[in-house]
Amino acid sequence: MFATRSALLSSSRLLSKKTVIPAFQIANKHTLVLVRHGESTWNLENKFTGWYDCPLSPKGIEEVTEAGKLVKAAGIAPDVAFTSLLKRAIRTCFEVLDQCGRVWIPVTKAWELNERHYGNLQGLDKQETVDKYGKDQVLIWRRSYDIPPPAVDKTSEHHPSNDPRYAGHDFPEEFTESLATTLDRVVPYFEENIVPELKKDQTVMVAAHGNSLRALVKHLDNIDEATILELNIPTGVPLVYELDENMKIIPNPKGMAPLRGEYLGDQDAIRARIEGVKNQTK
Repeated sequence: MFATRSALLSSSRLLSKKTVIPAFQIANKHTLVLVRHGESTWNLENKFTGWYDCPLSPKGIEEVTEAGKLVKAAGIAPDVAFTSLLKRAIRTCFEVLDQCGRVWIPVTKAWELNERHYGNLQGLDKQETVDKYGKDQVLIWRRSYDIPPPAVDKTSEHHPSNDPRYAGHDFPEEFTESLATTLDRVVPYFEENIVPELKKDQTVMVAAHGNSLRALVKHLDNIDEATILELNIPTGVPLVYELDENMKIIPNPKGMAPLRGEYLGDQDAIRARIEGVKNQTK
């Protein structure tokens, strides 16, 4: 009788240990992969890019090729993908999927995932803009949450009404965006178009831009306005989130706070890329 009771107690302890499963190992989870496009030619030239449709630089192509290899090595196989209407993000999406052997999956392109529109700053050299207007003013335009840079009107080549890809969309006569107004288009698009795919147990990849992804992670990670101003998304680095059945993030212990997803790759190299983005107008 004593031996039997001991065996039962031992089995009970083993069972209790087995049922303590870390949150990041929960089986019923949904995978979302975010990738900022690789370095573009205007990133290389240190210009405010916004909606200008510049290509990836040679370094940018290398970055996104490596990103695809990291996604594949992590055992992640995207089922559907979303990207913006800008070719630096579209090319990033293709290269990552190509490395994963998944170029055949459905890809949706949406202007709502575009970079933040920088208004009248688009095309200007960032450091020259600092020299002209002062660091404090440029910092307000570039990093404040809800103060946009000067707008462009319809006489400007940078107004979206002059680009055929945005035909049929009703944009204001004078157009510019802050991070807040970028979030106002990114988050509804995510909830209405991307979340339903995640709920169907589809592994989803989003290839987009620094500010559209900052807007999205602000929403996902519930980041406050002050903290998001200091957050930089590195180019060409996959950021992987696992979400539960309620579309809430399952925190990964490898996450770089305030983010609760995991950047794939060498963590020191990723931190160096983040610092590089931060120093563009130093």
